[in-house]
Amino acid sequence: MNMSRTRERLVVIGGDAAGMSAASQARRLKGPDELEIVAFERGHFTSYSACGIPYWVGGDVTDRDELIARTPREHRARDIDLRLRTEVTELDPSGQRVRVRDLESGEEAWTSYDKLVIATGARPIRPDMPGVDAAGVHGVQTLDDGQALLDTLEGTRGRRAVVVGAGYIGVEMAEALIKRGYEVTVVNRGSEPMSTLDPDMGCLVHDAMGGLGITMVNDAEVTKILTGDDGRVRAVVTQDREFPADVVVLGIGVRPETALAKAAGLPLGPHGGLLTDRSMRVRGHEDIWAGGDCVEVLDLVSGQVRHIPLGTHANKHGQVIGTNVGGGYATFPGVVGTAVSKVCDLEIARTGLREKDAHRAGLRFEAVTIESTSRAGYYPNASPMTVKMLAELRTGRLLGVQIVGREGAGKRVDIAAVALTADMTVEQMTALDLGYAPPFSPVWDPILVAARKAAAKVRGSL
Repeated sequence: MNMSRTRERLVVIGGDAAGMSAASQARRLKGPDELEIVAFERGHFTSYSACGIPYWVGGDVTDRDELIARTPREHRARDIDLRLRTEVTELDPSGQRVRVRDLESGEEAWTSYDKLVIATGARPIRPDMPGVDAAGVHGVQTLDDGQALLDTLEGTRGRRAVVVGAGYIGVEMAEALIKRGYEVTVVNRGSEPMSTLDPDMGCLVHDAMGGLGITMVNDAEVTKILTGDDGRVRAVVTQDREFPADVVVLGIGVRPETALAKAAGLPLGPHGGLLTDRSMRVRGHEDIWAGGDCVEVLDLVSGQVRHIPLGTHANKHGQVIGTNVGGGYATFPGVVGTAVSKVCDLEIARTGLREKDAHRAGLRFEAVTIESTSRAGYYPNASPMTVKMLAELRTGRLLGVQIVGREGAGKRVDIAAVALTADMTVEQMTALDLGYAPPFSPVWDPILVAARKAAAKVRGSL
């Protein structure tokens, strides 16, 4: 500890979910007389829901501030020295200090720390191609990004939009742009949208997107973005086609924002994220913690590390870090990879492993797919639902579940997430005592129907 100060100083890099959760939890455990907390955020906002940005862009959320869970003023009222528009440009772990630049004045200075939290998040992937930095081309990761996109949409006369990529962000942004009155084309290099699903489930999402009026172009690689004489985007080009565009949204995915950590020699995993122990402490560094979209986490199903950028994980990481920094003890055991999304009224959910994940992990498995309904078939508004389930060969251990359906489908994935976390077999799942009434479920819930079919298939393979 730096003995020139009478109290410890915690420095937090990043003012969103993981960083400010860590700062807030540490403050709950230690008062200002024991712990000074300084947080640096290069943007204009803190503690906001990045997951809500597509719904703000689409108009479902009318006010940007509705996405902000806690304002800078609220953080400062709790004796957290939060500095906006301030970027950390260098880490010096051996000297326990960070170099900071004020983005308004350009001034730079070093700030020392006793404990450091790295919560730098992730950055949208911007492919290295001509025109990708042109006016009208947007990544969507922060509230600043969302505001910039809205400014473009409101200032553009044309109504043609191209979304590059068909993951969660790409699909959600396509729907948002449709709601804004744009003609939308999604260009996807995969065989079906939503690569987080197996292709046989992704095709169901494809059909729903077509029903919304979205043009889906699969198996297509964008090679360049054309601009007009004014420097603005005018078209997106693939190997063999050209798609006119007045605005382009990059929904290719994100990478961990770990350039600072890499330059400082901190340990990174195979996906470029920081590696931590179960307490979220950076491996090999007693005074540095990391959490959120900049870290890799243990997949409890495959036993491998993965990069899964989700706000749910980031907030949990922050709670764990803040508890440990504040003198308590907490751990983050890992994840099973649960996520849910929607396209209009189509709900899309997954947890655990896809087929290719299981193959990559060296697992042998059985896969089953069933069709069911969200309610008893005779009850009004019962809607179809498709459930796919993977179970390990011989052991019958549940490996993964994917669900595509209408109202009432998506959150059923939580049953499977609990079963995965508990390391249950599909045979054990068939005995789960789930709630039943005709307005909520058939007498055999779709998850249980899939588990019964998977258990029978596992037994038949013995």
